[in-house]
Amino acid sequence: MSQSAPRPSDTYSPLYFLASLGAGGLAVTFFMWLMHWIPHPGKTVPVFEDITAAFTSGSVLVQGMILAAMAGIAVFAFLNLKLLVWNLRRFAQWRQTEAYAGFARSNAQSQVMALPLALAMSVNVLFILGMVFVPGLWSVVEYLFPLALVAFLAIGAYGFKLYGGFLGRVLTEGGFNCAANNNFGQVLPAFAFAMVGVGLAAPAALSTLPAVAGLGLVLSSFFLMTSVLIAAVAMVLGLRAMMENGANPETAPTLSIIVPLLAVLGILSLRQSHGLEVHFGADISAGQTLATLSKFLSVQVLFLLFAGLILIRQGYAGRFLFGRDTSAGSYALVCPGVGFAVMLHFFIDKGLVDAGLIVKFGPVFWVLSAVALAAQLAMIALVWHLNRRHFGVQGPMAAVPAE
Repeated sequence: MSQSAPRPSDTYSPLYFLASLGAGGLAVTFFMWLMHWIPHPGKTVPVFEDITAAFTSGSVLVQGMILAAMAGIAVFAFLNLKLLVWNLRRFAQWRQTEAYAGFARSNAQSQVMALPLALAMSVNVLFILGMVFVPGLWSVVEYLFPLALVAFLAIGAYGFKLYGGFLGRVLTEGGFNCAANNNFGQVLPAFAFAMVGVGLAAPAALSTLPAVAGLGLVLSSFFLMTSVLIAAVAMVLGLRAMMENGANPETAPTLSIIVPLLAVLGILSLRQSHGLEVHFGADISAGQTLATLSKFLSVQVLFLLFAGLILIRQGYAGRFLFGRDTSAGSYALVCPGVGFAVMLHFFIDKGLVDAGLIVKFGPVFWVLSAVALAAQLAMIALVWHLNRRHFGVQGPMAAVPAE
């Protein structure tokens, strides 16, 4: 008699929320094609009518690009929401187990922040779906912004509740294992609050009403500063532990979490700058935007090199991606590739092109865009590989006789 071997995902970890997050991030990378490659006059982002107009008047190549982008958004948005629902169900069950009780007394308790992180990403994905596939959405978008603010604030409040439970325990009872903090896992809460912040910043960039834009600006600034403070402290603590004990091989992918964090904070800053310029008289030049994006991208590259060095020296891929060991934390590898690709699109179009350094759709534009596309394709391949490895049906194995 035989039975199916257990899948890695059968042993639940809240880090599986990163599977939903990664799929949502890939939907965003496809939206970057539409945002930076087709015209959307009078609007900060393209909507259904802009996409339809570009498709109707465009060449076969443009039409193919639009169809591929829309298909990519649809596929990965579906995967994002599917994995979110799966995680919410499994998390609710897991919270009733003894395994969760032990988890809640360890350093890893802060991993629950992957839940609000994934929720905030899914709200962003829903907005992308609306802009791309719903005709006439822009005519009622001002009614949606207050709903978006409420949704993101609710997720942010839930995030504070979860993170407060972790901080309240370790700062009153102690028990935080500094030696076992030899990773950047404690930066995850900063990433979650940054994702809430970038959602709150959307009305600042898109709303035509100064009151709504100003509210989005103020609220997103609160979460921006929350994220920066948490990340700064967590990085110092994590780096100290790594210098003393070496990086934990299983959690080494967290060393690259700064890359997507900077992508989110960079977009948040751009949204705020646009709102300040349109509604509040700020004079933000193309050169200032280029300088800001250059700094964000530079730090991203540095952390990609830093994390890559450690992962290669530890043989992470051979062990956790292609070997016998598996780790839900492997999904953290998707986020930096996505974050780098997204930031590079903004750097090219809103940085280099707007500053007049390169010509839009010229040779240099496409050479640099090819780097972003290569990162995107690599992350698509990684997501499919990880999903098969963690969620796929395993081969049969012999049943173990009962004793």
